[in-house]
Amino acid sequence: MIPLVSAVPVGIPYVPFPTIEIGPLTIQVFGLCVAAGVLLGGFVTARRNARLGISTDDTEKIVIALVLAGVIGARILWVLTNLDRIESPIDVIAVWDGGLQFSGGFILALVISPYLVRNLSKGQRWHMIDGAAIGLAIGLMFGRIGCYAVGEHLGGTTTFPLGITYRGTPGDTIEGPLVVGETYWALPVIEFLYVGVILLVMLFVDRQGRFGAGTLAGVFCVGYAVSRFASDFLRTFDDTVYGFTGAQYMCIVLLPVGLWFLLSARRRESPAVYQSRLAAQQAAAVEGTDSTDSTRTVHED
Repeated sequence: MIPLVSAVPVGIPYVPFPTIEIGPLTIQVFGLCVAAGVLLGGFVTARRNARLGISTDDTEKIVIALVLAGVIGARILWVLTNLDRIESPIDVIAVWDGGLQFSGGFILALVISPYLVRNLSKGQRWHMIDGAAIGLAIGLMFGRIGCYAVGEHLGGTTTFPLGITYRGTPGDTIEGPLVVGETYWALPVIEFLYVGVILLVMLFVDRQGRFGAGTLAGVFCVGYAVSRFASDFLRTFDDTVYGFTGAQYMCIVLLPVGLWFLLSARRRESPAVYQSRLAAQQAAAVEGTDSTDSTRTVHED
């Protein structure tokens, strides 16, 4: 008899690409992806918020502050949980080589967000938060491309087709070392995909304009909490406490926060209602100005 050979799915051939050489320039891919995510996410957020009467200047200031808080918080938590990888003072701030722990950045950004939106009207604050949630999803997707480039957030061996089959040199990835020829779970790929789905849902809901302010933030928090909690069980190189990663503990808190966003959004104005009210106020202001000008002209005559 001829023995049957079962075909084993082969993952995506993978070699880390932490840098790009352009002439004499060496560009760090992780830093490039983070920068691209920030710029595109901020641009989309600003355009979306402008439709709701929130100035581009206000959006840019808040987004920049949130990004800085996110990077600082993410780096601090990564350093605290990876002290064995810190060999010199420069390693503490070397974010261009990878090493950002999303949960730390998200928590710090969430803590300071009430302070950042204090100068906006009550209605605008929630629409700003929804816009920032869209920008966050975009930035997170680009960030995961950077993680993929440097070989970070990996799991154990697998036969899953979207895994990565390592073709590089052992020791070239942030996590590992990986064995050449073995296929591993690639959590950056998986997270890129599920955050992409969450983003599409958010954009669809936003386009409808029928749901109260805070809905988009709720969709992101609930979707990300459930997806990230489940996917983190595939991670091999992350430290755990009582079987859970730090991000999973964040997700346990993030889920009820997201549910509260969704439930409380029913009491707030939807973007469509808010835009109609804003347009009516602007029309009334114009009519008032025209009336004042007409009265002034009559008196002058």
